[in-house]
Amino acid sequence: MMSNILKNNYLRFVILAGRCLASTGNNVNIGDQMKILNDNKQYKKVLELFDAFNENNIDKCSNWIVIQALKACTQINDVQHGLKIHNLISSRLKHDPYVLPSLIHFYMQCGDINRAQLLFETSTKKTLPMYGAMMKGYIKNNLPKKVIDLFNEIKDPDRVIIILLFNACAQLGTNEELNLCGDVTSAKSLFDRSSKKTISMYGAMMKGFIINNSSKQAIDLFNEIKDPNEIIITLFFNACAQLGTGKELILLKSISSKISNSFYSDPYVVTSLIDAFMKCGDVTSAEASFDRSTKKTTPVYGAMMKGFIINNLSQQAIDLFNEIKDPNETIITLFFNACAQLGTEKELILLKSISSKISNSFYSNPYVVTSLIDAFMKCGDVTSAKALFDRSTKKALSMYGAMMKGLTINDQEEEAIGMFNEIHLDELHRENHSGKQKKLLSEMNTDRFEANIIVYLCLLKALTKLGMLEKAQSFVQQIPGYFLTDHRIGSALIHMWGKVGSVDKAKRIFDKISQPDHIGWTAMINSYGLNGMGDEAVKLFHQMPKESIDHLTYICVLNACSHSGLVDVARSIFNNIQTKTEIIYTTMIDCLSRAAAFEEAQKLIGEFERDHAPAVSVYMPLLSGARNQKYSKLSQEVVDRMQKLFPNMKDSLVAASILLANVYASSGDIGKATDIKIELHKSGAKKRIGVTVTDIDGKLWKFRAHDRSHAESAEIHEQVDRMSKRIIEHGHKYDASWIVRPMEPDETIETLLCGHSERLAMAAHFIRNRKPKRIQMTKNLRICGDCHEVTKLVALIYQCEIVVRDANRIHHFHLNGQCSCQDYF
Repeated sequence: MMSNILKNNYLRFVILAGRCLASTGNNVNIGDQMKILNDNKQYKKVLELFDAFNENNIDKCSNWIVIQALKACTQINDVQHGLKIHNLISSRLKHDPYVLPSLIHFYMQCGDINRAQLLFETSTKKTLPMYGAMMKGYIKNNLPKKVIDLFNEIKDPDRVIIILLFNACAQLGTNEELNLCGDVTSAKSLFDRSSKKTISMYGAMMKGFIINNSSKQAIDLFNEIKDPNEIIITLFFNACAQLGTGKELILLKSISSKISNSFYSDPYVVTSLIDAFMKCGDVTSAEASFDRSTKKTTPVYGAMMKGFIINNLSQQAIDLFNEIKDPNETIITLFFNACAQLGTEKELILLKSISSKISNSFYSNPYVVTSLIDAFMKCGDVTSAKALFDRSTKKALSMYGAMMKGLTINDQEEEAIGMFNEIHLDELHRENHSGKQKKLLSEMNTDRFEANIIVYLCLLKALTKLGMLEKAQSFVQQIPGYFLTDHRIGSALIHMWGKVGSVDKAKRIFDKISQPDHIGWTAMINSYGLNGMGDEAVKLFHQMPKESIDHLTYICVLNACSHSGLVDVARSIFNNIQTKTEIIYTTMIDCLSRAAAFEEAQKLIGEFERDHAPAVSVYMPLLSGARNQKYSKLSQEVVDRMQKLFPNMKDSLVAASILLANVYASSGDIGKATDIKIELHKSGAKKRIGVTVTDIDGKLWKFRAHDRSHAESAEIHEQVDRMSKRIIEHGHKYDASWIVRPMEPDETIETLLCGHSERLAMAAHFIRNRKPKRIQMTKNLRICGDCHEVTKLVALIYQCEIVVRDANRIHHFHLNGQCSCQDYF
């Protein structure tokens, strides 16, 4: 209290003394008094003092006085006063090497970039402080690339200039743009040349490494620092979080155990430490750090919630949310994300409750709205998601992306694709001139670029699920070329072309990528596998860099072997996998079961269960393989064991019972098949309805078995009859084993099988176009054996290539009457 009184009295004395000095024209003392006032944030008093001095002494005004006055103008953003000072001072001072940096700094900080640039460009002798003022101004005004351009003009940069360069690189934040200042190696070279390295320089360098995904080098740099402060410790934790391996976890535990307890009162340090532990998978240590924290701020809670979510512990995130009294927008968003991850009816109730209570102002935040749309969609409530989207007045691209993604996962991919057409693309998308494209792209906000990428990824996902080649081609043509260079778009395109049956297009994209990441390699392997090209998939797998192979790669190559009957190759690959996950075991069991190696498949299940809890996923491929072989005894044994091990997994047990009923039906025991289906009906279980989708003249047609809902149904069924006669003439005999229900008195084997949805889809093509060259269909269930034989004959008789993607793979029916699967499905 006393110190404040003394300080205020001292400042009053300074102001009075300054006014007296102003009347006497004492240059040096006026400047010193102005500095004291600036140091004490009395900026308006500084300008009053300058104005009093200026009335009679403008010609005597020194550079020191002008610098102090401009500093005050800059601090309070007083543009008019600053302009007045610039106009009043003599031409001598306007070109003074000390005044010019202050003038440039003033204009830059007040947002008048043009005046600052004019001063700089017209100066005949550019000093390092002038360069520094310009660079700092460009960073302030979000123009980091101009900082790099300016840096390249400087012959001998000092420590300040180098720090500004690092800050600009950090602001850029994308690999492509970071290359404009060379690369990380060049930045490190500049750093190494500095004789006096300050903590700020270390911090800037570490931040640059982290942003450029070179966290290992950031950690190496950390080890050189003798006395790291809170900022350096935080950056170290961020580097460990980015790498997220067991090695970094050991480092984290070591460093966090040595830092002062005072660091745990710094919420920034604690937040980054929790984030690092969570990303290294150590939830227990993160919880301990949270408990040890003396200041549990909202970001600290947010780091815990985010960590729970990335470690698939969303219920704990929701429990933590309930402890927070006044959640902000970030916390609300994380809560929605946790509900989205769980996606059950319970979370949907929670979502509706919380979303009805939050402030209306939250709905103006696109991140909040996007996460809520995503959560509604993942909980299966498309209606609420659409209502929220429709009432949003400002629809951000991220919201469109969430809607498109949600519609796709809820089997409304056609609507998702339609929504893409609603998006009003900005000038960037409409611009066709490549030079202007690059200029627009370079100036475009990074968040906007990311939002565009996400929307295109959602579009590609919807097109992938739809599975229509022509539709995919028409939309891919709308994606600007510069987006196609993004590795995520490239991998998504490889995956999409593979899933729509165009392996050649997938390979062309893959070959254009100079250094494919693990996702690109895996997508290409999967494309080969889905299309029955197992040998090519295995060959590519062996070409793949070992360090890029992950569990998903193993799944895709084993799946490729499974669909091509490469059992020995699959065994070899499987035996060399160090860490075998549940899904890797499942895929290998599928491979063995398709090859009717049931004894070996059962031994593998036993091996899995020695080290893991029983999993329903490993039994389903065994049951599916038994169904292929009409092996009712094994099928019954598998279902009995599943009912014993997984009594509460209703959906899986329903799927298993339907397969068992089909096994009995196909082996001629219609009675047992009927009994099972009666029991399923009594339990309220719903059988998944088979649907075939096809594209005819740009319009999507959907068919169910025996469908008569179309306006042209009569013609379609007449065409089915004509097709039936022709395939019978070519020797086809309908296979009754694929009939899985009792026949009605007015039904025959032929009429039952000819009513299957894919035959209606083919017939629709022939009535619309008498001689189609290509027919493409997607089916949500597996194609039956009789339909498979019929489609081979239709392709041969009508000389029409037919592509069918069923629930398991893609079948290419060629003009010679053969299928790419070689009847191995």
